Amino acid sequence: MSYAQTLLIICPLVFFAGVVDSVAGGGGIISLPAYLLAGLPIHTAYGTNKMANCWGTAIAAGKFYKSGNIRLGPALVSAAGALTGSWCGTQLALFLPEKYLQISLMVILPCVAVFLLCNKNFGREQAAEPSFGSGSAVLLCALIGLAIGVYDGFFGPGTGTFLVLAFTGILKMPIIQATGNAKAVNLASNLASLAAYIAGGKVAFAVGIPAALCSIAGNYLGASLAIKKGARFIRPMVITAIALLFGKLLYDLVAGGISL
Repeated sequence: MSYAQTLLIICPLVFFAGVVDSVAGGGGIISLPAYLLAGLPIHTAYGTNKMANCWGTAIAAGKFYKSGNIRLGPALVSAAGALTGSWCGTQLALFLPEKYLQISLMVILPCVAVFLLCNKNFGREQAAEPSFGSGSAVLLCALIGLAIGVYDGFFGPGTGTFLVLAFTGILKMPIIQATGNAKAVNLASNLASLAAYIAGGKVAFAVGIPAALCSIAGNYLGASLAIKKGARFIRPMVITAIALLFGKLLYDLVAGGISL
C-alpha cells in the first residue's frame, strides 16, 4: 500500500474519531482500527494512534477549559493517577506478544461497546454540584485516574468514555464538566503512554503527523459541538461509534484479518 493510500484510509477516520472522542470519548474505537486497516504493525499502530490523539485531546481540553468546563482539582488529581497507570499499562502492552494484543482487540472492544449500549443513564445531566474537599473524594479521583490510565496504556479505545462515566456515575459531575475533565485526564495518560512508545521506537511519524492534524481538526469541531449542544448530542455519537466498531470486527472475522 502506497503512502497516499495509507493517509486516505487513516486521515478521514482519525478526523471522525476526533469528533467522537471530544464529545463522548471512545474515539480510539475508530482510529486504532484505521491504522491496522492501513497495514501498520499493531504496536506501531498503538504508538502512532497515541501521538495523534495527544494533539487532538490537547485541543479539546483547551476548548473545555476556556469554556469553564474543567474542574482543576479533580482533573489534576486524576491526571496524576493516570500518568502512573498509563505508563504501567503501556509497558505491559509492549511486553506482550502481538497475538495477545490481537486477541485483546477481539475481546475488549465488544465488551466496551456492550457496556456503553447497556448503560441507559449515559449522557444525562447530573442535578447535584458535588464538593471535592474531602479525602475520600481525592482518593476516588486518584483511583479513577490510575485504573483507567492502566487501561488506556494497555489498550486505549473507550478510555475517554470510561472517564466520563466515572466522573458522572461516581463523582456525580454534570456531563459537560465530566467530559471536560475526561479530556484533561486523557491527555495526561496519552502523554505518558506516548513517551513509552517513542522510547520503544513504535511511532510512525510520517503517518502520525498528518493524522495529528486531522485529530486536531476533529477534536476542535467535536468540542465546540459538545459545549454548544450538551448531553443530548453525546449518546447518538456513542451509538455511531458502536456501529462502526462492530462493522470493523465483522470485517476482521470474515476476512480472517485477526488470528486467534
